[in-house]
Amino acid sequence: MKKYSYVGISFIILIFGIIFIPRIVKRIKSTTVIQNDRMSANNPIANEKLAYIKKNGEPKKVPEFAFLNQDSILMTNHDYSGKVYVAEFFFTSCPTICPKMSKNLVYLQNKLKDYPEFGVASFTINPKFDTPTRLKKYAEHYKVTDPDWHFLTGDREDIYELANAGFNIYAAENPDIPGGFEHNGYFALIDQDGYIRSRYDVSGNPIIYYRGTIDVEKKVDKNGEEEQISILLEDIKKLLKKDE
Repeated sequence: MKKYSYVGISFIILIFGIIFIPRIVKRIKSTTVIQNDRMSANNPIANEKLAYIKKNGEPKKVPEFAFLNQDSILMTNHDYSGKVYVAEFFFTSCPTICPKMSKNLVYLQNKLKDYPEFGVASFTINPKFDTPTRLKKYAEHYKVTDPDWHFLTGDREDIYELANAGFNIYAAENPDIPGGFEHNGYFALIDQDGYIRSRYDVSGNPIIYYRGTIDVEKKVDKNGEEEQISILLEDIKKLLKKDE
């Protein structure tokens, strides 16, 4: 009886191996392919479509604004109409992240010098100190050549309203930190119609803003955060190609 039992069990194992093991192997391979495809589809670098940032279910537009630029010329959001531009909040005496942000924006400027529809809006969060004259010196120091890169200053309350409510990019005075002001160093991408745009993250959600504080040439900071200037450049070009 034991002999027949062993033969029966062996037969069952053999049948299981013939029928089910190939299926398991195929399932594993299929799962790997699906996962790789999903990762590729959700990869921020591979994603082709850009999201509209929404508020209350509606695509969010940049609010109306009017500030003086480095040449003491009044600039409004309408002056950026028809252009793809990057917006930032900074201040010229910033001892920490602003120099990195400015360097990265100059990188974008130089990469996009053949695109006259590209611009930058740099709003100072220290307007009392950052006069048009000082902003002009700052622009010259960083070799700003794009005629549509405007360094903007004006009423303090209007600037902070634009940053915190208009863009939802945090900015505030803080005497306890270096420089006396704090901000998160994000870049906003705005399309030709004034809508805030971004690509999607690996989970399929809009990243909303792009990290502007990590040197594009260093790729990764000390905390392991990757630079996003490269993907911002790609996304700017995607929007610019709509006019080509």
